[in-house]
Amino acid sequence: MLFIAHCTDKPDHLQVRLDARPNHLEFLKNKGDALKIAGPTLTADGENPNGSLIIFEDRDLEAAKAWIASDPYAGANLFESVIVKPWKHAIGNGV
Repeated sequence: MLFIAHCTDKPDHLQVRLDARPNHLEFLKNKGDALKIAGPTLTADGENPNGSLIIFEDRDLEAAKAWIASDPYAGANLFESVIVKPWKHAIGNGV
C-alpha cells in the first residue's frame, strides 16, 4: 500500500535539518524500491527547505507511521507536525 508523509519543520530549525541530512538520506536509501518520491518542501521564495514530502510503500498505516517516526529528522526533533496517510496514485507519470 502507498502512503504519503507530509512533515513540517519547526521554525528556525534549518541547522537541525542540515546537521541530520546525511543520516536522513541514508535512511531513505535503505527503504529501497519502496521509496517512490521524496524531497523537501520549500519556503515561499523557493530558497530554503521547511519540511519533507515522502511517498512510499509499507504494509499498513501503523508500519508507515513507525517508519516515519524512525527517520533521523524525527529523532533530531526537527518536525513540528507529521501527517501520514494512505495514498493512491491516480494520474501522471511521476517526476
